Amino acid sequence: MPAFQYKAIDKLGRPARGKLDAANDVDLELRLKRMGLDLITFRAIRSGRTTLAKGSVTRRDLIAFCFDLEQISRSGIPVVEGLRDLRDATENPRFREMLSSVLEDIEGGKMLSQGLAAFPNVFGSVFVSLVRAGEQSGRVTEVFESLGEALKWQDELVSQTRKLLIYPSMVFVVVTGVTMFLLLYLVPQVVTLLKSMGMALPLQTRILIALSNFTVNYWYVVLMTPVIVVATITYFIKTNPKGQYYFDYIKLRLPVTGGILQKIILARFSNFFALMYQSGITILDAIKTSEEIVGNRVIADGLQRAGQQINAGESMSEAFSNLGLFPPLVIRMMRVGENTGALDSALLNISYFYTRDVREAIDKALKLLEPTMTLVLGGILALILFSVLTPIYDILGKIKI
Repeated sequence: MPAFQYKAIDKLGRPARGKLDAANDVDLELRLKRMGLDLITFRAIRSGRTTLAKGSVTRRDLIAFCFDLEQISRSGIPVVEGLRDLRDATENPRFREMLSSVLEDIEGGKMLSQGLAAFPNVFGSVFVSLVRAGEQSGRVTEVFESLGEALKWQDELVSQTRKLLIYPSMVFVVVTGVTMFLLLYLVPQVVTLLKSMGMALPLQTRILIALSNFTVNYWYVVLMTPVIVVATITYFIKTNPKGQYYFDYIKLRLPVTGGILQKIILARFSNFFALMYQSGITILDAIKTSEEIVGNRVIADGLQRAGQQINAGESMSEAFSNLGLFPPLVIRMMRVGENTGALDSALLNISYFYTRDVREAIDKALKLLEPTMTLVLGGILALILFSVLTPIYDILGKIKI
C-alpha cells in the first residue's frame, strides 16, 4: 500500500504532521478524518507500514493504553469503539497512527493481538502473547490489568536504576574535569617553579610531571582512547555471540552491581512468567518467551536448559534448582506451589520477593555510593596535591630566616 506524508490540523486548529499508509488521496483523507484531522497537503513517499510519524511510544503511553483497555473491557464497550476513542484522544502522533492501523486490522477481521503484533518494537512478544492468551481464555480484562501493573513496576525499576547511576556518573565527570585541570594547568605551573630551583624531585612528583607532560602534548590521545576502546568493545560484543555471552557473565560477577543486576533480571523474569502462567500460557512456552525478555545471554541459556529438563520430565522446581540462579527459598516456594496446585500464587510470591529484594539492594547501594565516591574523589585529589606540594614544602624547609 502506498504511503503519504501529510500536513493536517486537528479539531482545535493545531497543526499535525506525519506519515500514513493509504490506497490513494481519498483514502488518506478518510483515514485522517477518523483520526480527527483535516487534511491540508500531502505527498506520496515510499510504501511500507513502518512509515510512522516521528517520535516514540513511551512506557507511560503503554501504561495508559493498558489502563484504558482494561476499563473498556471491564465496562463492556466494544473494542473497536474503545480503540477509536483512544485514537482520537491520544496526543502522541506516532501512537495515534499505530492505533489507527490496529483499528483497521480489527475492522478487517483480525484479532487485537494480531493488530498489535504488527508493531513488535512497541508491543513485544510477551505483550502480544499475553493479549492472545487473554483473548483465548476470555480474561482480557485481567491481562491488561496485570500488564499495566507490570509496566508500572518496570517503570519504577528503571527510575530506581537511573537514580543509582546518576550520582557515580556525576562524580566521575567531576573527577575527570578536576584531574584534567590540574594536569593541564596547575602541574605545569609548579614544574616551572621547581625547575628554576634546580632541586631533586621525589618519585611521585616525577610520575605526576610525566603524566602532565603526556596529557599536555597528547591530549587528543587521552580524549580519543576511551572512545576507541568503548567503540571496539561494543562492536566486538554486538558482532560476536561469545563476546556478548562473556560480557553478560562479567556483568553478573561485578562486586556490587552484579548482584543487583541479577536480582533485577530475575525479578523481571518472575513477574512476566507469573503473568503468562496466569493467562493460560504453558510453562514451556512461557520459559521460551522469557528467554527473550531477560536481556542476558547467561540467564537466557539457563532458562533454555531448564525448559529442556522440564520437557524431559523433571519438575519445574527441580529444573530451576539445577540452574543455580535462584536461592533456596525461591525454589522452596516454587516446590510448594507445584505440590499444592497453586503455582500461580507461588510465582506471584516470587515476583514480590525479588521486587522487594531489588528495592532494598538499590537503597543500600545508594547509601554506600555517596561516601565511597567521595572517598575516591578525595583520594585522587589528595594524591595529586601531595605530589605537587611535597617538593614545595622541601623548598620552604631549606629557606633560612
